[in-house]
Amino acid sequence: MTNKQHGASLIEILVAVFVVSIGLLGVARMEIFAKQANFEAIQRTTASQIAHDIMEKMRANPAQLANYAGQTVGDGTLGAPGADCTTGACSSVEVASWDIWEWEQLLIGSAEKAGANNTGGLDQSRGCITGPAGGSGEYVIAIAWRGNSPMPDLSPSPCGQGQGLYGTNDEYRRVLTMTVFVSDNGV
Repeated sequence: MTNKQHGASLIEILVAVFVVSIGLLGVARMEIFAKQANFEAIQRTTASQIAHDIMEKMRANPAQLANYAGQTVGDGTLGAPGADCTTGACSSVEVASWDIWEWEQLLIGSAEKAGANNTGGLDQSRGCITGPAGGSGEYVIAIAWRGNSPMPDLSPSPCGQGQGLYGTNDEYRRVLTMTVFVSDNGV
């Protein structure tokens, strides 16, 4: 008796290679999604740290809460204040100006550079502080930045909204808001 099957093992190998390649494509796609999710998580963590930074500075300088409220920063146009409060004694007004300027520098990532380009911070970030015009009360610190993929913009905060930075309908806008009570007597 002769075996009439010729090339059957070649077909089986081709099917096996096809199945394995489909599996490898699935693994590669999962890796891409994981990297995107990791980037979004890093951005949210960075925004949280930057928001906590300005919150602590506001609490440390309660006499100047009026100078913090109403601020919107992040476009990199805020000039350095006249007094460098890291090297010398500053008044509480100068400290507030220094804090706002330093906050913007964190948002735009000026501490990390590749050549002349900022590489740290958040992409297309804006930081907003709203609250009473000075004195004790609830202050809202909002930080907006550009995410990787479109999502519905459900944030009630107007920080960075409608500026064309986050897509035509702000579908790439991510916002972290923090509401904090700050007392003007340091408590």
